[in-house]
Amino acid sequence: MSKLVIVGTVAFDAIETPFGKTDKILGGAATFIGLSASQFNVDSAIVSVVGGDFPQEYLDLLSEKNIDISGIEIIKDGKTFFWSGRYHNDMNSRDTLATELNVLADFNPVVPQDYKDAEIVMLGNLHPIVQSSVLDQMTKKPKLAILDTMNFWMDSALEDLHNVIKRVDVITINDEEARQLTGEYSLVVAARKIHEMGPKYVVIKKGEHGALLFHNDSVFYAPALPLEEVFDPTGAGDTFAGGFAGYLAKTGDVSFENMKNAVIYGSTLASFCVEKFGTERMKNLPKKEVHQRLQQFKDLTQFDIELT
Repeated sequence: MSKLVIVGTVAFDAIETPFGKTDKILGGAATFIGLSASQFNVDSAIVSVVGGDFPQEYLDLLSEKNIDISGIEIIKDGKTFFWSGRYHNDMNSRDTLATELNVLADFNPVVPQDYKDAEIVMLGNLHPIVQSSVLDQMTKKPKLAILDTMNFWMDSALEDLHNVIKRVDVITINDEEARQLTGEYSLVVAARKIHEMGPKYVVIKKGEHGALLFHNDSVFYAPALPLEEVFDPTGAGDTFAGGFAGYLAKTGDVSFENMKNAVIYGSTLASFCVEKFGTERMKNLPKKEVHQRLQQFKDLTQFDIELT
């Protein structure tokens, strides 16, 4: 089993969907990644920052999932990062109603001493300079560095983003972001261009249409599990990334063949995340349910065909 370092936001979200709305609830990329990766009982640590307004019960929840929280800095007189959004009826598009950086504005990540030799580093969506600074702190080159990013950084910090992309092995982005980053509509061509930027593996998330994994000339596609209801898509991409990274940390195998399994695990866990608001579904997700849904995935995608 490999150590896993998770870098990203631990935050408050307020969400509105066609199914209802919430007040401030637990959110943040690192939170979703950590809860998802905890399904594999891996030795993980979160590196983040929160304010004095962040409830102890949320920190306890992460600790109870065997996540090391010594890398979560608490600024007693500061306020925690807050995001609010409203989803449209199709649940694929949303409007951001509020973004309050608060303590995140001056965040300087500090990787705990015991995790500076971690084999797997999951760089959640943050400023590319912050992501780079984490790689600078590692005492040895990780076996696998995984980067998640978004179009905001492509608009505001493209050069810094290119610099950190050069340093990672895997990038996970959605289809819209892959097109923006490369200027290519075809995702196959876009993946090839991203390969040329540095990463050996490219994961392109397509929301309700699944995910694509690219490595050189090889492509693997995992569909999304058809669900009766999608309640709240917030955190689904981070939950996918957590399942992907957690599975690879658990198995210690970072080959393309094993990454296929990691994509399936990531997609499976993301399918749970969207069933309730925020982290509610992921907080106490029984392993038995995960295994049942993995079987559904297997049944959905396996077939025998007679070639004539």
